[in-house]
Amino acid sequence: MRSLFRRLHLILLALRYGVHLIWSLGPEHHRLHWALTLVERMHVQGRTPAGLNRALPRLGPLAGVFAQALLEHPELADKTLHDALDAIAHLEIPLPPAETEHTLAAGYGRPLATLFRSIDLIPARNALAEQTHRAELLTPINGHTHVAIKLVRMAQVREIADDADLLCWLARWAERCSRRARGLKVRALAESFSRDILARFDLRAEAANLSQSGHHFDGDARIAVADVLWELCNDHILTMQHIETVAATDIPALHANHIKLAPLAAHIIELVTEQAFEHGFFHAALDAHRVRVSIEPDTLGRLVLADFAVMSSLSSQEREFFVHGATALFDQDYERLADLHRDHGHVDHTTRTEVLAAELRTRSEQHFAAEPHERTAGALFHHLLHAVQPFDGNVSPRLAAAQRSFEQAEMLAQALHPGANTWHLAKEALGRIAQRDIDHRGWIRRISEELPHLAHIVPRVPQLVVRYLQHQQHRGSVQYDAQLLRELAVELRRTRRLLWACGLALGAAVVFAGALQ
Repeated sequence: MRSLFRRLHLILLALRYGVHLIWSLGPEHHRLHWALTLVERMHVQGRTPAGLNRALPRLGPLAGVFAQALLEHPELADKTLHDALDAIAHLEIPLPPAETEHTLAAGYGRPLATLFRSIDLIPARNALAEQTHRAELLTPINGHTHVAIKLVRMAQVREIADDADLLCWLARWAERCSRRARGLKVRALAESFSRDILARFDLRAEAANLSQSGHHFDGDARIAVADVLWELCNDHILTMQHIETVAATDIPALHANHIKLAPLAAHIIELVTEQAFEHGFFHAALDAHRVRVSIEPDTLGRLVLADFAVMSSLSSQEREFFVHGATALFDQDYERLADLHRDHGHVDHTTRTEVLAAELRTRSEQHFAAEPHERTAGALFHHLLHAVQPFDGNVSPRLAAAQRSFEQAEMLAQALHPGANTWHLAKEALGRIAQRDIDHRGWIRRISEELPHLAHIVPRVPQLVVRYLQHQQHRGSVQYDAQLLRELAVELRRTRRLLWACGLALGAAVVFAGALQ
C-alpha cells in the first residue's frame, strides 16, 4: 500500500511539473495554440524518433540520439547510473550524532562504550544512504585497533527501493504501450538499474567482496586491502581496518609523503589488469576517486581501492578470450582474433574470418600508426570487443565493464605520470597472464580442476580396460558373429509367433462380436 501511494504521488508530481515545463516552452502569447499544435503533430506523426525530432526541434534530437546510443551501447547505462549516484551523494544529509550512536548501538547489540575507546560520530565520508565513521577499539581484533565503520541509513534505502519498484513498473507499462520501448528493452534495463542500486547497500556482500579481494592480493606489496572484522558486521554495519590514505589524484599530498609517481602509475595498470583478467573479480565502476594511496608507515605508497559494493566477475571463458584476444591484437594477428570471436560465440558461426579480420584491421591500425606516447590501450580494447557489432554480434556486458575499468585506470595512470607508457604496461601485464595460462602453471591449474572428476574415474579404469578387451576379443571372432545371428533368428521367430497370435485373437473377437449381434 505504501508503495502504491508513493507511485501515485510521484506520477502526479511528474505530470504536474511536466505539464508546467511544456507550457513554459511555448510562446508567451500563443501557448495554448502551441501546445495544441504539438499534440496534433505528435498524434499525426506517431511516436517515432523522427516525429519527436520534428515536434520538438530542440529536445527531440537529443532524446533520439540518447535512445539510439543506449540501443547500440547498453553498457553505457550502468556507468551513467553510477556517475549520477556519485554526483548527488554530496547532497545527502547524514544522521545526527545522537541518532547515529543509537543506530550503531542497536546494530552491535551493546553500548558503544563497551566496544570503542573513541568514536567520531561526525561521518568522515557521506554518500547516498550511507556514511562512514572512524573509531578506536578498546581491545584489538585481529591485531587492528583503528577501524572504519560504514553505516547504511535504512530509511533512505527503503525509499530508494520504492523508487526502483516504480521505475520497473513504469518500464513494464512502457513496453506494453510502445514498440520502441520494447526494442530498447527498457524493462530489462530498469531491472538491471534496480539490482545495481540496491547492491550498493548490501554490506554483507561488500564485506565478502572486500575479503575475497584481500585473499587474491595477499602478500602483494603493490596494494593494501583492509581486513574485515566479521565479529562487528551485520546487514546494516560494516566494520573494517582503517588505512590512512590520500587520493591518488592529490599530487601535492603524494609528493609530501615522498611517493614516487612512476611506479604508482605502473601499479595501477598492473593491478586493475590482474584483478579483472587473472582473478576475474573487479571493480565495475572504477574511477579516480575510488583509488587511494596509503600513507601509513607499514604500507606507504601502496594502492588502496575503495568501495567494494559495485563489483563484477568474469567467467574463465571470458577471461581467456580477452587475454588471448588482446595478445593477438597487440601482435596484429587479426585472423586469429576473428577466429576467437567466432569460437566464443560473439558472431554467427557462418561469419567469414577474412571479413571480420578486415573490420578489426580497419579499426585498429590507426592506433598502431600513432606515436608510442600517444597510444592508449583502452581505446584499442574497445575495438577488440565492439568490432563485432556490424555483424550483428555482441560480447558480454561484463567484458565491456572490465574494459571500461581498465580505461579509467589508464587515464588515472597517465594523469599521475604523463610519461607512463600505458600501452607497453598493458601489453606486458596481459602477456604475463597469457604465459601463465599456457605454460606449466596453466597445465597444473587445469589438472587440479579435473582432479575431482578423475577421483571417481581412476578406480574404475582397470575394470573398464578389461571389459573393453573382452569386447574387442569377441567382436571379430566367427563364433561371436554366429552367436549373434542365432540370437537374432530366435527373436525373429518369437516376433512372428506373437504377431500370428494377435491376429488370430483379433479375428476371433470380431467373429464373436458378430454372433452376439
